[in-house]
Amino acid sequence: MPAERSTSGPELLLTLDRTSATPLRAQVEGQLRDAVRTGRLTAGERVPSSRALATYLGLSRGVIQECYAQLQAEGYLVSRGGSVTRVAAVSVDSRPAPVRAEPPRRARLIADFESGVPDLGMVPRQDWAWAVREACRTAPNTALHYGDPRGEPALREILAAYLRRVRAVDAPSDQLVVCAGFQQGLTIVLRTLALRGLLRVACEDPGSIGTITGIVAAAGGETVPVPVDELGIDVDALTASAARVVVLTPAHQWPTGVVLAAGRRHQLIAWAREHDGIIVEDDYDSEFRYDRDPVGSMQGLAPDRVVTIGTVSKSLAPALRLGWVVAPTALVDDVADAKRVADRSTPGIDQLALAALIESGRFDRHLRRMRTEYSARRDALVEALDEHAPHVRLTGLAAGFHAVAHLPDGAEEADVVDRAHALGVGVYGMGSFCSTNDTGPPRLVLGFGNIGTRAIREGIRTNAGLLNAPA
Repeated sequence: MPAERSTSGPELLLTLDRTSATPLRAQVEGQLRDAVRTGRLTAGERVPSSRALATYLGLSRGVIQECYAQLQAEGYLVSRGGSVTRVAAVSVDSRPAPVRAEPPRRARLIADFESGVPDLGMVPRQDWAWAVREACRTAPNTALHYGDPRGEPALREILAAYLRRVRAVDAPSDQLVVCAGFQQGLTIVLRTLALRGLLRVACEDPGSIGTITGIVAAAGGETVPVPVDELGIDVDALTASAARVVVLTPAHQWPTGVVLAAGRRHQLIAWAREHDGIIVEDDYDSEFRYDRDPVGSMQGLAPDRVVTIGTVSKSLAPALRLGWVVAPTALVDDVADAKRVADRSTPGIDQLALAALIESGRFDRHLRRMRTEYSARRDALVEALDEHAPHVRLTGLAAGFHAVAHLPDGAEEADVVDRAHALGVGVYGMGSFCSTNDTGPPRLVLGFGNIGTRAIREGIRTNAGLLNAPA
C-alpha cells in the first residue's frame, strides 16, 4: 500500500502520510477541519460515508466514524437520525493561508564579536549535572512543595555569604529574593517602586536603554537617559532629570566599560539620600576583573538606598535563568510579593543545584578558569589590533568580556558595521546602545566572550582596512 492516497473529489482532498509520527486519525480530523474552516467544504455539503472514505484511505471504518464523531462534537459536521453527514454552518476564514516566509539567511561569519554572551561551549555541564543530581538526591520532600517567593532558604544563605565575600554586599539572607535572571529582577523591582509613585527612572546613555524603557513603560513610568562619561554616569545630569530611580552598571559600565569613579559613587549616594532616591545596581559581569580584585558593590556603601541585581547569566549561562535581588529592608517584602505575583517562585531544584555548585567550590573553580580564558582572549584582541590596526584605541578592558574600539575620526560607524559584515566579520556599533542619533565619536563594541583567539585574530586581520581608515 502506498504511503499517501487522496480522494478523487476536488472538494475533499485528503492525504495520509503513514511515515509521520502524527496518528492517522489525527491527520484525517485535521484536514477535514481545515477544509471546513477555509470554505473548501461549504455548509450543507455532503461528506463521504464512513464506509466509502475508509475504503478509499485504507483505514478501518471505525477510525473514520471516530473522526466524524469528534468533528460533530466540535460543531464542524452535523448528522440527524440516520441521515448522511453534512458540513455544519460555521464561520469561514476567507483570508488566504499565510505564506511562510523563509527566515533571512545570515551571512556566514568567520568571526563574530557579539557582546554580552559568555563562552557557551565552556559552560560547566558536568558540574551542573552533578549539582542537579545532588539537589535531587538530598532535597527533603518539603523542598518539592510550592516554594517561598523569596527563594530556597539554603540558596539565600549561601548567596548572602558568597556576595559578602566576593562583592562586599552588606545584607543578610532575608534581604535576598531569587529571580529568573536580570530582566525579571529589574521588572519586579521597578514595579514595586512604581507602586510607591517612583515612575521616573533614569538610565545610562549609552546603556541597556531598550530593555529598561520597555520595563518602565509596562509599569506606567517614564525613562530618562542620562549621559555617561569617562568617570561613569553624570550625577549632575541625573539630578537635573528629576528622576528618583536610576539603573546603572557601576562595576563595568555597559557598554563603554568604564568603572564608576569613587567620587561619583559618593555623589550618587548623596543624591539618593537628598532626593529620597533609589539606585538599582546591575552587577552583571563583576566576577571577571583582570587588573585587580573586583570592585565592590555599591550596596555595601548604602544598603538602605541601593538595590543590587545579580545573575549567573554571564558566569554560567543565560539559559539557566537564575538571579537574585538584594533589596533594602524597607523594600524587600514588596519585592518578594511582586515575585510571588509574577510566577510564584523560581524552580526549587535549580536553586538547590546552584547552592550545591557554590558550596562545593565548583563555581569558584569555574570562574577562575573563565577569568584565565577571557584574559587570554582579551590579550589576543589587543595584540591583533596592535598588529593590524595600531591607530585604533581600545578601552574598557579592565573587566568583563567586551571592549570598545575607537575608530578614526571621520569613520561612519554604521557603514563600518555593514561593510565588516559583508566581509564575514560581525562587529557592532556603539550607536545601537544610545538614545539618539548623536552617539559621539565612532566606536565599536567588540565582545570576546563567545569567540576563540584564532577567530579574534582572523576577524581583526580581515577587518583591518575598515579599522584603519575612515569609511
